Amino acid sequence: MQSERNVNEDAQRAIMAQYKMDNNWAFYWDYLAHLFQPVKAITGKGPLIDLGPSWQYRDWTCNQIVASALPVSVSLGFSAMLLATLLGIPIGVISAVKRHTWFDYFSLGVALVGISIPSFVVGTALLVLFAVTLGWFPVGGWGKLSQLWLPAITLSLPFMAYIARLTRLGMLDVLESDYIRTARAKGLAQYQVVWKHALKNAFLPVLSFLGPASAAAFTGSFVVEKIFNIPGLGQHFVASILNRDRAMILATVLVYSAVIVVFNLIVDIAYTIIDPRIEVKAA
Repeated sequence: MQSERNVNEDAQRAIMAQYKMDNNWAFYWDYLAHLFQPVKAITGKGPLIDLGPSWQYRDWTCNQIVASALPVSVSLGFSAMLLATLLGIPIGVISAVKRHTWFDYFSLGVALVGISIPSFVVGTALLVLFAVTLGWFPVGGWGKLSQLWLPAITLSLPFMAYIARLTRLGMLDVLESDYIRTARAKGLAQYQVVWKHALKNAFLPVLSFLGPASAAAFTGSFVVEKIFNIPGLGQHFVASILNRDRAMILATVLVYSAVIVVFNLIVDIAYTIIDPRIEVKAA
């Protein structure tokens, strides 16, 4: 372990031995042994999952940091994904129905811009325009509804762009299917054909994307949180790397991995609800 500060070699070895950093396998097994503690949880002597003490913040444990930061990131991520879904799906559907029209080309251009421009550029532009120049929203911070709009829009733009493009591609494929032509031949209205029959199957690629995308949004975006001064988990993830806080790095990675697993499971279950042709069978 190297440090920018001049630390006595004996003290450095003592610190490494204290945290078992002198042996990676010993550190790994000791971390796993203290991670899950059902006995302490049942007896009320401690949490079920103990992520250990933070090496940078001496008065805080990783459990306390995650518990204070994760709800903030989840609130921001949920708002962003809700906004991206509510706007991205209709844009994709209308683009597919009105293919090769001005709206189709305009939506493709907006999607390209949303994917290509980095979040720090979008966030800074929104801050300068709506917070500094017009004064419609606060510059930053957290705790009020007015402080949620700008970061949620900034975080939602790339997800909305992907959702719109996936919806458009799925709809273009489904609209050429035989059952859609049959539905139109029966005299169904255009909105019933598009929104009731076509969108149901065209939504499956979007559903696959929503799993990992939601996990990424819910666990925090460091760039967005840094620009708008939001105390979420994303800032702690990057700060733990800069501070070489191995315990906090492991804690944030474990939380992110758990969220990905949960959302992928939700997506798999949702598949069977949306498309009855998909069956879940035990191996």
